[in-house]
Amino acid sequence: MNDRIRASEVRVVDPKGNHGLYPTAVAIQMAEEQELDLVEISPNAEPPVCKIMDYGKFRYEQQKKEKEARKKQHTVEMKEIRFRPHTDTHDFDFKTKHAKAFLVQGHKVKAFVQFRGRDIIYKEHGTELLVRFISELEDVCKIDQVPKMEGRRMTTILSPDKKKPS
Repeated sequence: MNDRIRASEVRVVDPKGNHGLYPTAVAIQMAEEQELDLVEISPNAEPPVCKIMDYGKFRYEQQKKEKEARKKQHTVEMKEIRFRPHTDTHDFDFKTKHAKAFLVQGHKVKAFVQFRGRDIIYKEHGTELLVRFISELEDVCKIDQVPKMEGRRMTTILSPDKKKPS
């Protein structure tokens, strides 16, 4: 901006849209005559492109755009659904319905079967449960992680599938 521009010659675009090549000192003088700033827009160009504008207003507009972009940004949350190896069908259906709602809202779902004590001998029940869970939700999700053992838990991670209709 202004005196910090180190190039000897710059391409200047004024507020009216006119442009041309000028020595940096002349370009700064032109900006000062209009009571505006000379702002370097494209420093890597040959010669650098500068624009005559109100820098304070320019920064304000940029901050406004960034704030608006952050408002529209959606953060994806990881929702957890917990099962046990001998989860009953009603509980399974209830938790599957909740998982489907989470996926439709755009959240990821981490489903896991918790093995406690001697439950660890029923690993195949956990695998069957998670495979059934995935098959119930396959119309609204894609699989990020297939069911696998992590300590005393068998986990799978599902994310919403934008391409599939909900």
